[in-house]
Amino acid sequence: MNNNGFRIEHRYQELPGNFYTRVQPTPLKNARMVCFNHTLAQDMGFHVTDESDWAKIGGGTALLDGMDPIAMKYTGHQFGMYNPELGDGRGLLLWETIAPDGRRWDWHLKGAGITPYSRFGDGKAVLRSTIREYLCSEAMHGLGIPTTRALFMVSARDPVRRESIETAAALMRVAQSHIRFGHFEFAANHEGPEATKALLDHVIELHFSHLQSLPESERYARWFTEVVERTAHLIAAWQAVGFCHGVMNSDNMSIIGDTFDYGPFAFLDDFDAGYICNHTDQGGRYAFNRQPRVGFENCQYLASALRPVMDEDSLRKGLQAYETAYNERFLFNMRNKLGLSREAEDDLQLVMDTLNLLNKNHTDYSAFFRALSNLSSDGPDPVRDLFVDREAADKWLTQYEERLQTETRNRDEQEAQMRRVNPKYILRNYLAHQVILEAQNGDYEPMKELLKVLERPFDEQPQYEQYAALPPEWGKHMNISCSS
Repeated sequence: MNNNGFRIEHRYQELPGNFYTRVQPTPLKNARMVCFNHTLAQDMGFHVTDESDWAKIGGGTALLDGMDPIAMKYTGHQFGMYNPELGDGRGLLLWETIAPDGRRWDWHLKGAGITPYSRFGDGKAVLRSTIREYLCSEAMHGLGIPTTRALFMVSARDPVRRESIETAAALMRVAQSHIRFGHFEFAANHEGPEATKALLDHVIELHFSHLQSLPESERYARWFTEVVERTAHLIAAWQAVGFCHGVMNSDNMSIIGDTFDYGPFAFLDDFDAGYICNHTDQGGRYAFNRQPRVGFENCQYLASALRPVMDEDSLRKGLQAYETAYNERFLFNMRNKLGLSREAEDDLQLVMDTLNLLNKNHTDYSAFFRALSNLSSDGPDPVRDLFVDREAADKWLTQYEERLQTETRNRDEQEAQMRRVNPKYILRNYLAHQVILEAQNGDYEPMKELLKVLERPFDEQPQYEQYAALPPEWGKHMNISCSS
C-alpha cells in the first residue's frame, strides 16, 4: 500500500470495554484476491500496486502496522424479538482511517473467524454471499443510495458447511461507521445510562459534529430526530428503486442511515407490493410494502434504548418526524421518477394508481419506469408491451399525459431528468446468481463486468444491453436464505 497521508485512529476503543473484545483473525488457506475496488481506495486516500499483499490481510494471515482487530458487541430485535446474544460473530473492525478529504472510514473484515459473539456459528463467510454483498453495496452506491462499501474480497479453499459444503471468502467492508441501533440497545439494556451516554456522545462527535455546539438536551433531541429522518429517507430511497432488504432487524440498522448488512436482499422484477425476498421470513414481516413500517418500529426500539438519557418529549417528537420525512421523501422520489417538477394535489393519487396498476399486471418495475423515461422518443409501445391488460395501460397513459400537460419543462429536458433517476441496470437476483456460478468455477470476469455495468446504472451502455433484459422465468422472484 502506498499511504498518501490518511491518519489511523481507534476511536471506537475509547468506549467502555464491554463494547468490544480484541480478537485475531482466523487464517484462511491460500487466500487469493478476487476483486479490489481501486476507485474507492483512491477516495479513501491510498492506492495499491500489489494486490497479493492485500490478499494476506483479507485472508487473516497479515495485518498492517497499526491494525488492532476488535469484535463489536451489540444486541437487537430480530423479527420483533429481543436477542441479547448478538455482536460481530464473524467480522472484525481492524482500524479507522481519516482520508485526506476528512472522511472517516471503518475497515471491517467480514468472514474473519470465530469471536466471542459467534454463538453457534463458525465465523466464516462463503463465496456466494460475499459476492452478493460486494455487488449490491456497489450497486447501491451507483444508484446514489447511502450504503456500506466493498473495498476488496478474497476467496479461499477452506470448506464451509451451510446447506451444502461451500468455499470460504472474506470481504473488507468499509463505512463511515459500523455502529448500529443495536449498539444502543446493548448499552441501555446491559451497561446502564453512563455507557449509553458515552456511546451517544461518541456518535455525535464523530458523525454529527454539526450538533456539538448546542446545549446537551437540544443536541440529543436534534440528533435523534436526524437519525429518524435519515432512516425514513433511506427507506423511501429503497422503495423508489424497488429494493427489498430482507432482514430489517434493529441490529442491521445503521445509526448514520446507511444500507447495512446485505443478506437475502432483492430488487423487484415483476412488481409485487407484498414481495418477500427472504425464504426464512415465513410471516412476511420484512415484505417490500412493510419496510416503511418496520423502519419506524426500529426507531421505536432506538427510542426505548435512549429513555435513560433523554426526555420523553424529545423522543416522542423525534419519532413523530418519521412519518412526515418518509411521506415527503417518497412522494418527492416518485414525482422525479414520473418526471413531475411541479407539485399538484392529486400527485399522490397518481403515484398510487401507478403502483396499483403495476401490481395488478405484475409489470416489471424498473423496465416500466425506464421505458416511461423515453416515452416521447420511443412512443407508447415499449410501455404498453410490459402489460397484460393493454386497455388499462392505455387508460393510465392518457391520465399521465394529461398530468404532463401541466408541466412547464420541455419533454426532452423532462425525460433526461427521468433517466437520471430511473435506472436501466439493476442488480437482479438472476444476474447475481449467474456470476456466482461462474465464480464458483474459478472465473471472476463476469462478476467484474457486472460491477462495471452497475457503476453507471443510469447510462445507456449499449455494449451491455443484455444486462438490462427482463429476467427469464426461472430468474424471477428468487428466494434467498439468511445462510451466509
